[in-house]
Amino acid sequence: MYDRNLLEQAAAAIAASDELALACHVGPDGDALGSMIGFGLAARDAGKRVVASFGSPFSVPSNLSFLPTDFLVDPEDFPASPETMVVFDVGSADRLAELGSQAGTAGQLIVFDHHVTNDGFGDIAVIDPEAAATGVLVADVLDILGWPLTSEIATCLHTALVTDTGRFQYSNTTPKTLELAARLVAAGAKPEEISQKVYEEAPFGYLKAAGVAFSRATLDEDLGMVSTVITEADLEEAGVDWGDIDNLINTLRLAEEADVAVLVKVHADERVKLSLRSRGATDVGALAFELGGGGHKFASGFTFQGKADDALDEVRKRIGDHR
Repeated sequence: MYDRNLLEQAAAAIAASDELALACHVGPDGDALGSMIGFGLAARDAGKRVVASFGSPFSVPSNLSFLPTDFLVDPEDFPASPETMVVFDVGSADRLAELGSQAGTAGQLIVFDHHVTNDGFGDIAVIDPEAAATGVLVADVLDILGWPLTSEIATCLHTALVTDTGRFQYSNTTPKTLELAARLVAAGAKPEEISQKVYEEAPFGYLKAAGVAFSRATLDEDLGMVSTVITEADLEEAGVDWGDIDNLINTLRLAEEADVAVLVKVHADERVKLSLRSRGATDVGALAFELGGGGHKFASGFTFQGKADDALDEVRKRIGDHR
């Protein structure tokens, strides 16, 4: 549980600021983007001047494009020295990519996060590893500030909850999580529309890309790990981009023989990015942290310098240590 005094300090600092520059981690997921945009909408409604961004590549994932993004700016247009900078769902400053420099020059830096691996950066760091999503902390600070939940804000924060709890299936789904979800629905969030946009819509090319990826899937029964590799060339052939395949890992993890699912994404510039999911026996957050990444016990990721097969070997070597 976080220090309530820190949350009140964050609220006071936010209330005293006329301008707020918001940021979340590079390659934002539903919690990062939903928390940041939900907070930004509330701040704007309260009369604050708000800009928000995230590091390159600056592209909103297609399954989150239904969220209101009119105050998002390219990272090149982000204030060089913000009066007050607020970051969401960021476990360490390097996850801000090029916006990490602004975090260092900001008059004050406020952090809302729930990663257990968070190193406590920022002038005021509100960190709660027990929170199901960073969106929970945003709802808490809005309550202290007395900023009301509109239907748009509720939609953003409900998206944060839905995505970081795996549609309320993970063990981080607590009574508080469900109580907040009920509040958000009462405020106007529509669970059926959010779930459809996030999980049940994709361009036709996704099916082709998924078919290629799943044809390469391998199962290591001894380790309880299922994995596959997809390349940027595969996506080009299917006519989709990286943002269109966010749900691929969720299908890969269906293999009942595996506790851990690993999706390896090979980019055209030879960057190798891995997404990991766990059914619960393996702490993939701690595993990813060892390899320079981060996340949570059930979902994490990291970037690897080298070949896809070598990256998978590094995961295999560590699985036993995190069970």
